[in-house]
Amino acid sequence: MWHFRLWDVQDVAVFFSITLYMCHLAGAISIQSPQKSLTGSVQEDVFFSVDVTCLGIPTIQWTFISGAVSHTIGTWQPGVYTNMSVDYNSRVQSFKNGSMGLSDLRLQDAGFYVVTVTDPAGSSKDAGFVLKVNEVLYEDLQYLSVSALALAFVAFLLMLATWLLDKAYRKIVAWRRRKEMPENDATELQPL
Repeated sequence: MWHFRLWDVQDVAVFFSITLYMCHLAGAISIQSPQKSLTGSVQEDVFFSVDVTCLGIPTIQWTFISGAVSHTIGTWQPGVYTNMSVDYNSRVQSFKNGSMGLSDLRLQDAGFYVVTVTDPAGSSKDAGFVLKVNEVLYEDLQYLSVSALALAFVAFLLMLATWLLDKAYRKIVAWRRRKEMPENDATELQPL
């Protein structure tokens, strides 16, 4: 007679322990964000808002990806260390919850940003953001200021022309009056 032993109590306990541990690792990191797409203009600031929860102190890394270019912006562990790239050192502010502030936007900053959170056990999770950077069109402002200056100059010329025409009109009217006046008679006054 053959007896098959499928599971004993110890095997079941180990299996459940491993399953619970794997489920625990899968849900150990959480990245919450109110918005995944951001828009800013050149020279403005933008804030990548995230709320990272993790067992232990996480390692947070932000990476920039645009086309074939990919480089690390910075890596930090809240309260332990902060390591920013030289290109971003003066423009990036890191926060304990994983958020990142990027100041003085440039057109080259437009692209895809990835935050990677790694827990002390080595598990990691990613979240992505898209940043669109609008260019401030200084040509439009320049055109507007040149147009305003041109209109002011034309208005000045019209006012000057009106003033000169008014002066000329008054002189002509005065000249006509003098011409219409009777000329001095050569009458002599008699003594009384």
